[in-house]
Amino acid sequence: MRLIFMGTPDFSVPALRALAARHQIAAVYSQPPRPAGRGKKDRPSPVQLAAEALGLKVRNPVNFRDPAEVAAFAALQADVAVVVAYGLLLPKAVLEAPRKGCLNIHASLLPRWRGAAPIHRAVMAGDAETGICIMQMDEGLDTGPVLLRRATPIGPEETTGDLHDRLAEMGAGMIVEAVGGIDHLHPDAQPGDGVTYARKIDKAEARIDWTRPATEVDRQIRGLSPFPGAWCDVAGERVKLLRSRLAEASGAPGEVLHGLTIACGEGAVEVTLAQREGKRPMAADELLRGLTLPGRIG
Repeated sequence: MRLIFMGTPDFSVPALRALAARHQIAAVYSQPPRPAGRGKKDRPSPVQLAAEALGLKVRNPVNFRDPAEVAAFAALQADVAVVVAYGLLLPKAVLEAPRKGCLNIHASLLPRWRGAAPIHRAVMAGDAETGICIMQMDEGLDTGPVLLRRATPIGPEETTGDLHDRLAEMGAGMIVEAVGGIDHLHPDAQPGDGVTYARKIDKAEARIDWTRPATEVDRQIRGLSPFPGAWCDVAGERVKLLRSRLAEASGAPGEVLHGLTIACGEGAVEVTLAQREGKRPMAADELLRGLTLPGRIG
C-alpha cells in the first residue's frame, strides 16, 4: 500500500514505525515544530523526529485552508491515509483524496470518549475497560464507522501513562491489520446511545480536593499522571502525586495518617510516587526522607 501518515505525539510513533516496516509511506504530516524546553526553541514533534530517523519526507502545514495544501496532499496519490492524534480537523477534500479514504486510531471504545483526551477521561471516570477502535474517518468528531474494535481492562493501579503506552502498541498492531485487510473489513456504524466526550484536560482540574471520596481522588491522581499531574499543597510547596492506591483507613480530609497515606472525605489513598518542585519523581519512602509532612495537607 502507498500510505500517508498523519500524527504528532508519542502515541502515534509505534503506528508509524509498524506501517513503515510494511508499506510505502509517501509522506508524513505532523504539527509544525513548537517552542519547548527552557530555551523555548522550536522542537519537532515526536512523529517528525521518528519519521526523519526513518528517512521519510515530513510536511508541516499549519492547516488545510490553502487549496494548494489540499492539492499537494491529493497529488501524493495515496491508497490510504492513517491519522493518529494529528491535531487538525481534516476537510472533506482531504478525507476523500486517498483512494480508500482515511483511517484513524482512536484510544477508546467508541462512541464512548470521543474527542481529545480519551485515555485520561477513562481512568478518571473509573471505567473498567477501554480499548482501540480503527475508524473510517468522516467530517464529524470521531463519528465515523468502526472497522476494528478491541477492548482491554484498566488495572486498579494503572495510570494514564501506563495505559497510553499499552494502547499505543495495541493500536500499532491493529492498524497494520486494518490496512492489510481493508478490502475485507466491514464498517460498523457507531450507535447513537452511549456517546460521551473526552474534553481536553484543563490544568485547573489538577488540584486535589481532599473532601472528595478516596475513589475519586485516586482516579484523579492516576488519570492525570504523568501530565499535568494532580497536586496538593504541602507546607507551601506544590507536590505532584503520580501514583496511588486505595487504603483501608479514615480521618479528617487531608489528614496525614501514616507515610503518604492521606485521608479523604470518605476513605483514604496511599500515594506511592510523588514529585517535589524541581525534583525527579520519587517513591514515597524516598520522598519522605527529605520532606517532613505536616499533620494535614491542602
